[in-house]
Amino acid sequence: MKKIVISALTALLCVSLSAQNAPVLKLNLEKNKVYRMRSVTEQTVAQTVNGIQQNVVTDVTYAMSLKMLDKTNDFIVTEIHFDTIITNTNSMGKATIINSTLEGDMKSSEIGDIMSCIMNRISRNALYVKLDYSGKPLEVVNQKMLSDMVLKDTSSITLTGPVADAIKKQVVSSVSSESLMRMIDIFTWTLPAKQVATGEKWQMNQVTNSGGMSLEIKTTCKLDDIQGETALISSESAINPAPGARPIQSPGATVTYDNLKGMSKSAILTDINTGLTIKNEAKTHISGNLGVSGPGFSMDIPMDINGESKVYLVK
Repeated sequence: MKKIVISALTALLCVSLSAQNAPVLKLNLEKNKVYRMRSVTEQTVAQTVNGIQQNVVTDVTYAMSLKMLDKTNDFIVTEIHFDTIITNTNSMGKATIINSTLEGDMKSSEIGDIMSCIMNRISRNALYVKLDYSGKPLEVVNQKMLSDMVLKDTSSITLTGPVADAIKKQVVSSVSSESLMRMIDIFTWTLPAKQVATGEKWQMNQVTNSGGMSLEIKTTCKLDDIQGETALISSESAINPAPGARPIQSPGATVTYDNLKGMSKSAILTDINTGLTIKNEAKTHISGNLGVSGPGFSMDIPMDINGESKVYLVK
């Protein structure tokens, strides 16, 4: 009898240890509970034009609130707020600040005022988003309604010429489904949505638009270790132009980016109970030549991009 009891206890212990080393990593949020997350990104773009290096330094801060409203077998329905959206860009000594906490002014001659107005409107409205259990956004349910509301008076933009065309495209893009979902998946999409063992890998592939460039990002994640209720995950992403990516058309020039290549590496701490990222620290490097051509000219512009980002759960 004693041997049977010991055998049973040993079996239970083995099952427990197995569960600890092979957790189910998926979103498992408490209904109607608000989770708050924050991201900070610093990026430097260095370009060499006619032998002169030009640097553009950008700091971006997002604060996001997430609440699960309902769930099905295939996805969860969430209410998401971007509480703060701040972008500070310094281009060759000229600073442009976009700040969602300011009302901004659609009729301003300053780009920062126009985009602050747009981001302020986005921050004051909820997004209703379907996420699958890996954290990947599937649909912004109220995207059309949000877009109509945010863009209702963009006809009042007073800027003219090429700058005006670029800003109007940026304004429309800011409330597209692609842009909104990209802002969200920065915080949520890291999970395999299944049971994984220590040392096991999974992949995530996406196509994103960055500065008009269509980029394909292929990411491989690995469960490195389990420490208590925390999963330690490492990830590595290969970044390349997306297949069939179109050149950027700017006033008087066509810009190609076929030979850009990049790599990003991340160290991620994930709460096993909720599936939310506790902390995600990443470094990214992209380099290559931009091909710029127009009537009567053609040249290559070497470009080097270095970035560091951090996503963390706010307690």
